Amino acid sequence: MTNITLLVGRVTREPESRDTNGGTTVTNLSVVTDRPARNSEGKTYKDDNGYTVKDSEFHRVTCFNGLGKNVAQYCTKGQMVSIEGRIHYTQWEDGEGIKRYGCEILADKVDFLTRGASQDNKGAPDIDE
Repeated sequence: MTNITLLVGRVTREPESRDTNGGTTVTNLSVVTDRPARNSEGKTYKDDNGYTVKDSEFHRVTCFNGLGKNVAQYCTKGQMVSIEGRIHYTQWEDGEGIKRYGCEILADKVDFLTRGASQDNKGAPDIDE
């Protein structure tokens, strides 16, 4: 059995990073992907300006340790990234005793496909072109 996920999309907000009591760096980011929207007949269609209409999906991504540090330092909002990882489902009980469920991508690899807007990116790893 295999659980492999590959996302290519844009970072929707600045990554948030924290360190656990055990010294693990955890960085969270949100990535948006899109695909052509389809009408009731299953066909793609265009908007009034002639552009293909897109359906967007937002993905929560979590990176750990060295990968998390690099993403926190070099990744910025609007940057295009490629993420390899796995889907992880969680379940918890909120403060009112209601069961809640969540889904996130646990990243094994993050490639920066474009440079971010931040000046901190000057020392970022090279982009394969």
